[in-house]
Amino acid sequence: MAVIRPDWPPEPDQRATSSDTMQSETFARERPSEHNPARNLDALIQRVAGASMDEIDGVIRELESMRELLRIEAERVSFDLAAFVGVTQSSMSAMRIISDSLKNLRQGANNER
Repeated sequence: MAVIRPDWPPEPDQRATSSDTMQSETFARERPSEHNPARNLDALIQRVAGASMDEIDGVIRELESMRELLRIEAERVSFDLAAFVGVTQSSMSAMRIISDSLKNLRQGANNER
């Protein structure tokens, strides 16, 4: 995190000009009162909470994208599994047909002897 140092108070070797005095007075009016710790604390909490909320929002977006990726992958795996089941059933049917055909051939060859 970058540390920003205010120009107030001015360095001792700088001379105050009328524009510097006007800028200092404006700065003094714009900065929160040092005598009101509640206002300073509130501003600090808002800055810290804002950064935390931004970080949480980023994590939520990342988790949502991961959830979408997992949903898409689950659909793909389900489709692939269904295709594999279909191929397996077809292979088993083909193996049964081949096995039955071989049995019939053997029985026919044994009957001819």
